[in-house]
Amino acid sequence: MIDPRVKYRHVQCFLEVARRRSLVKAADALTITQPAVSKTLKELEEILQVRLFERSRKGVVPTQFGEVFLHYAGASLAALKQGLDSVAQARMSGESYLNVGVLPSVAARIVPQAVEAFQSEGLETTLTLITGPNTLLLSRLRGGELDLVVGRLSDPEQMAGLSFTHLYSESVSFVVRKGHPMLDNGADDLSRIVDYPVLYPTKEAIIRSYVERLLIAQGITRLPKRIETISNSFGRTYTLGTDAVWIISSGVVSRDVANGELVELPLETAETTGPVGLTTRADAAPTPALLVFQNALRQAAKSVPVKK
Repeated sequence: MIDPRVKYRHVQCFLEVARRRSLVKAADALTITQPAVSKTLKELEEILQVRLFERSRKGVVPTQFGEVFLHYAGASLAALKQGLDSVAQARMSGESYLNVGVLPSVAARIVPQAVEAFQSEGLETTLTLITGPNTLLLSRLRGGELDLVVGRLSDPEQMAGLSFTHLYSESVSFVVRKGHPMLDNGADDLSRIVDYPVLYPTKEAIIRSYVERLLIAQGITRLPKRIETISNSFGRTYTLGTDAVWIISSGVVSRDVANGELVELPLETAETTGPVGLTTRADAAPTPALLVFQNALRQAAKSVPVKK
């Protein structure tokens, strides 16, 4: 933790003296008096409890402690300047574009809040949101068509050259309409789903392997009335109008469940839980707009309830 007594003026004054090896020249460069430079350095030395400079025939030179502080202070000030310049450039450079791939579960859960926060920053950036299977989105990210993918962590072989940052964890839900026969006694008996139409994730869906493992562990190897789909609009409409059981990422139906339009079966699905986060190209430097949007997503993710 940085000592709150250390101010920007302390670091700036220290660096100027170290650079010019003279209190007088540093004062001229900073447009302040030499006594003001001396006072500022004394304050910094008292905070750090070390002597930072010694006088010599060559002028004012850093002590060993001064050399250590110089190494880190210079890098910190350069990084701060770069950050300030990047923000200024983002605001003044005119319209830019940010292309983001989002899995359906996050598109419904955290992206709306993040987009609202992003737009409130006033950046002249056109945000393009693209949904689709995880494999397709990662391929487009790797090819440079996308700047960011928001969704579940993919298999290791698909993450080559990519970097993942965790936001939250999400499980799979089994949802039905209100009044569904499975909501009677035995709603926690997963084997009963074989008697009903089941909306099942396609081969491209990242949650499919999680679902397969869960069903096999429950002794379910065949679903006679299985319908494979990744269409959320079809899934919602069909589930509301029939006795279908929809197997889907919890984020896709979180609002429907909260509003009481759909009901989640009381099943143990902890083993389907997987990390959701931000995937970027490991070798690509983030633009200011991308950094702002990533931060908006992190803030939105804080509102995701932790399933117990």
